Amino acid sequence: MTSSRTPSTIVRPADPTLRSALQLAAGFAVVRLLFQFALTLWSSHLGYGYFRDEFYYIACGRHLAWGYVDHGPIVAVQARVGELLFGDSVFAIRILSAFAGALTIFLTGIIAWALGGRRPAQALAMFGIFISPQFIGTDGYLSMNSWEAVFWMSCALAVILILTGRWSERWWIFFGIGAGIGLLNKPSMTFFLVALGLGLLSTSSRRILFTRWAALGIALMVLIALPNVLWQMHNHWPTLEFLHNGQVRHKNIILNPLQFFLAQFSTMGPLNALLWITGVIALLRAKSIRDGRWLGLTFLFFYVIMDALHAKDYYLQGIYPALFAAGGIAWEHRFANSRSVMRGHTFAFPVFESILLLTGLLILPMSSPVLAPETWLRYTKALHLRGDKMETAASGPLPQFYADRFGWNQEVNIVLKTFQSLSPEDQRRVCIFTGNYGEAGAIDLLSHREVPNLPPALSGQNSYWTWGTHGCDPNLVIAVIDDTPDEVAQKYASVTIVGRMDNPYAVGFEHHNIYLLRDRKPGTHFDWDDERFYI
Repeated sequence: MTSSRTPSTIVRPADPTLRSALQLAAGFAVVRLLFQFALTLWSSHLGYGYFRDEFYYIACGRHLAWGYVDHGPIVAVQARVGELLFGDSVFAIRILSAFAGALTIFLTGIIAWALGGRRPAQALAMFGIFISPQFIGTDGYLSMNSWEAVFWMSCALAVILILTGRWSERWWIFFGIGAGIGLLNKPSMTFFLVALGLGLLSTSSRRILFTRWAALGIALMVLIALPNVLWQMHNHWPTLEFLHNGQVRHKNIILNPLQFFLAQFSTMGPLNALLWITGVIALLRAKSIRDGRWLGLTFLFFYVIMDALHAKDYYLQGIYPALFAAGGIAWEHRFANSRSVMRGHTFAFPVFESILLLTGLLILPMSSPVLAPETWLRYTKALHLRGDKMETAASGPLPQFYADRFGWNQEVNIVLKTFQSLSPEDQRRVCIFTGNYGEAGAIDLLSHREVPNLPPALSGQNSYWTWGTHGCDPNLVIAVIDDTPDEVAQKYASVTIVGRMDNPYAVGFEHHNIYLLRDRKPGTHFDWDDERFYI
């Protein structure tokens, strides 16, 4: 008698809540995307232009490389792809940042689901991120910060799914890709990964680290990030020099431990503390959230590292979506017997969510320029609101985040008028020298729309220095610098003030003369190496 066996495959049923979670998260993400679009269009209508760093990132996107002095290559790719797909208008260059904000909202909802939260928890977590001032601000302009939370939370989601035991360890590949690209985006990813590793090693969750899939994910991460490391080595570690110079020259304001802690309330929104602090506690207690203690410890480790390094207050931004997700679950468990939670309503905490919305609307002008400058000044004075100051440089009447959007058209118009007054021969050899990458980037982006033959602008700051002088003649210079006429006259025989940058809303150091300089004096040889400053 013979018998035969038919091989069988065990198919695990799909989680019936996943589809609902995906739909809810996608809905919030779409609304967030449209919200950011509306903010950008409205602020442009009010007269707010390009942000200083946006000019720089667009210039970097036109000089693609595996590294830059003060940032990774991802933001340059973001700028270049955005410019090629959508154009270089203020709205167009911010589309991908708005998309990143939508992805952050989406990941927040999915992480809440993965940690065991139902619809009320997912919606509350996403709503908290939605009205958070820090995320509204960073998702509203071209920057590396807008994508930071996406890469961090991709890694966190992968670890959470692996720990549930219901998902394949192949998610380590997803982790490796997210971590590797995150390292190419911003160096702070390194500290997040260190904190994450410490959080896992400090709990029983460490078991997932010692597998071949974990090793593969980590190897993939290193492989993706390696080109940037090699670029740094080849260029003598310019980013380390940049960070060192910023520290010794006291570029940024140093917050003491209490100030650093209190700043988290303003960056995330004052009442949102009821969400994220509750989330940290829930993760550490590991009662309402299973296998979550490692994530709470990750936040604590990362917080201590950032505080010890005197980081800017917003450097913790990328980890908050996970805390909001945990906080949503904690609220859901605390009010599990309420009718709205039991029925799984999307907005199951109407009173709390209404107060969050009202508070968010009141402080919205602090994160996005939705009021004209004069109106903003009156509004903030009446409500006793104060913009965060992160750098020591004077910003003027507006906070630097807004002030850096004014004065560029005035600068460009003066430079163009001066250039067009030159003879054709002089136009071919003139140098356009600026004091910082914002001034140079504005000229490179805005001027070429009207005068295509304008030579590239020069600056000794950061990556602009690495692009050189483009062969221009230092004996004929249009100089956008803050030197006095007497200081300039020490180097040039002919000094003519052709205009002045004096926009009342621009930052303080953007109030200075623009010169036309001729005939560099003997004994004052122009050396490009002397113009370099990484800060």
